[in-house]
Amino acid sequence: MDGGIVSYGVYVPRYRIKIEEIAGVWNENPDSIKGGLRVKQKSVPDIDEDTATISVEAARNALKRVDVDGEQVGAIYVGSESHPYAVKPTATIVAEAIDATPYLTAADYEFACKAGTAGIQTCLGLVRSGMARYGLSIGSDVSQGAPSDQLEYTAGAGGGAYLIGTENIIAKINKTVSYTTDTPDFWRREGQRYPSHGGRFTGEPGYFKHVTGATEKLLEKTDKTPSDYDYAVFHQPNGKFPVRAAERLGFEEKQYSPALVVEDIGNTYSGSTLIGLAKVLDQAKPGDRILTTSYGSGAGADSFDITVTENIKEVQDRGPKVSEFLDEGTYLSYGEYAKHKGKVK
Repeated sequence: MDGGIVSYGVYVPRYRIKIEEIAGVWNENPDSIKGGLRVKQKSVPDIDEDTATISVEAARNALKRVDVDGEQVGAIYVGSESHPYAVKPTATIVAEAIDATPYLTAADYEFACKAGTAGIQTCLGLVRSGMARYGLSIGSDVSQGAPSDQLEYTAGAGGGAYLIGTENIIAKINKTVSYTTDTPDFWRREGQRYPSHGGRFTGEPGYFKHVTGATEKLLEKTDKTPSDYDYAVFHQPNGKFPVRAAERLGFEEKQYSPALVVEDIGNTYSGSTLIGLAKVLDQAKPGDRILTTSYGSGAGADSFDITVTENIKEVQDRGPKVSEFLDEGTYLSYGEYAKHKGKVK
């Protein structure tokens, strides 16, 4: 049975902080930081925003695009590494907010930045088997970075929600594969306020090994080459990694550049790949082929081969587009940012 994306929605907080503002506090060279990370600013959640509120907004934006009621959604999975509760699911909050309760299955996922795509794979299995009519997978984060740490320059906030089903598909998921190992490139123990990262493990052993591993396996299974795709979407921890991975795999700038959002909103972690894919869907045409590969530290990558259908034209203008969130911006000072992020008590 065919299965795929029925609708999608994103949400990014309107607040921003520029790299120069953070660098000035720590006496760093902002041009060096921006050049090294290829990020000029990042999104910041409002004082009353968290992973749950962002997930709800993204889910509502996804449902705006289609004539699907919340009660038709039989599964909800929220992927994040910044769930507001250590013991209490975010998925049930979303379910109540979109009137999906009580007859559904729901759970929270965590796999660093790829938990949202893991949820898509789960939903795909449920709808193809007939266990659920629609499944909703959300990747959402209000990511953390310790003061003066490199993560503070990129750790943003935002989320993407994807409605998965077998009817009225706007983008068919032809194939998905995953590549997973126990690579400790990034972690945060229970009770720790900020995550740690393993330096040299972050790049080659972490991101690049898994992103290229999953993508190459997908190309092998689909018997495709990079030139067969109109778009390529990769997880965006910074502005350099997705570009380097894409070019290493043989993709051209015209294929990967339409998905890049990290320069304007930073790394939204579980939302990163999903927001990038949404930006592509906002402009895609029927018949376009999209390769999408997420990445989560710890470590793993999920890769998808996607074909856009004629139904895409019916949903593109029925909800807010990614560009609308990128154009927004209320800029904060470092002190205001620290208050918003709870760095100052």
